[in-house]
Amino acid sequence: MFGLTVICLSIFVAVFCYVLVPDNSPDSNSMNLQVSLQPPGTAISFLKIPRQNDQEKSLLSKWMGGNPSTHNLIPLYDWKMQRDSLFYREYAGDYASPGEPGVVSLANLKEEENASANTNKTTSADQFISKKTFYLGTDRFGRDLLSRLMVATRVSLSVGLIAVVISLFIGIGLGSLAGFYRGWVDKIILWFINVIWSIPTLLLVVAITMALGKGFIQVFIAVGLTMWVEVARLVRGQFFSLREQQYVEAGRALGFNDSRIILRHILPNIIGPVIVIAASNFASAILLEAGLSFLGMGAQPPTPSWGMMIKENYSYIVVDAAWLAIFPGVAIALMVLSFTLLGNGLRDAFDTRST
Repeated sequence: MFGLTVICLSIFVAVFCYVLVPDNSPDSNSMNLQVSLQPPGTAISFLKIPRQNDQEKSLLSKWMGGNPSTHNLIPLYDWKMQRDSLFYREYAGDYASPGEPGVVSLANLKEEENASANTNKTTSADQFISKKTFYLGTDRFGRDLLSRLMVATRVSLSVGLIAVVISLFIGIGLGSLAGFYRGWVDKIILWFINVIWSIPTLLLVVAITMALGKGFIQVFIAVGLTMWVEVARLVRGQFFSLREQQYVEAGRALGFNDSRIILRHILPNIIGPVIVIAASNFASAILLEAGLSFLGMGAQPPTPSWGMMIKENYSYIVVDAAWLAIFPGVAIALMVLSFTLLGNGLRDAFDTRST
């Protein structure tokens, strides 16, 4: 139940991440070096300066890829209002003195805000001052770590899903042919399976990635092309036993062709073990994606990835900002544990011999 709960929560976060995150800019990549390396729980006030945004996006685009910021954010050390003017000093870090005093006219801000929004609504000073709390702190570029972690959930689950689909498509196809026809078909497919099986998984993934190039889509293909072997071996073994069952012989006697017997009579009876190994492969795919990103061959910046976040921040483990690498590491461990527990639960549920 714990694993299923975490997975459902992760799927919800992945689907609605740009609705939930504090920083809903594309890839949660809003940088502000003045607030870099802030510890978890830090709260800072910002002055919002309106800017022209010609990149008007549809609701679907905002949901899928985030919404470009319409304001420039200036972190504030302190501020006060005098008539129609806002006096402030910029925040320059915990160990730096405040910046030079600045002043901005509220009337000018209102005009810029109304012009950028194409409206004539009235505004107040509070509209241009916002207080942001960085619940998990910020990284060295001043980006919100919580937002980056939540958006990276979509990356990890997407890689796992597509990789598992690819592995199931190839593994079930080859395993079915080998187990049903046997003979020379089985020998050729089994030889190919053993060749792929003999190559270390991470080494094979790295080789395929280098051949296809770096990128998000390449990770899908590389991971999927290395995880089908376990599926093929499982399906092949299941077909060996099921092809001798009476309902298969009855299908042949009735004149059913081989494809109908395979797809409509044998495959539905092995769906249980296939789902179990798919859950296990999902966990493996998340680990492989994190490893590739750590090596710099996975998702490329600024796309957030748990493995990339560990690579960028592992040097901070020995200093006073260890959370930058610990939080994504915990996210990877929690996700892999959840899929492992789910796979174990499914195995027990489909194992009728233990009941």
